[in-house]
Amino acid sequence: MKEFNLDGSEFIPLCDLMKITDMTDSGAEAKHIIAEGKVKVDGQIELRKRCKIRSGQIVEYKGQQVKVI
Repeated sequence: MKEFNLDGSEFIPLCDLMKITDMTDSGAEAKHIIAEGKVKVDGQIELRKRCKIRSGQIVEYKGQQVKVI
């Protein structure tokens, strides 16, 4: 499982997190994948592209997991 550090920020939008952590090649691809219901946040399917991901949450896509710290 990868970890992503918010570096003092309160949150990061889901689509930005997926792009930054290389889960997708682009933000546009991330938005498309999220809209299709293929991404889980804390074990639940998330359809909001700009969902605020906060410290302690886990994002999962295609067997890849990223924990936000």
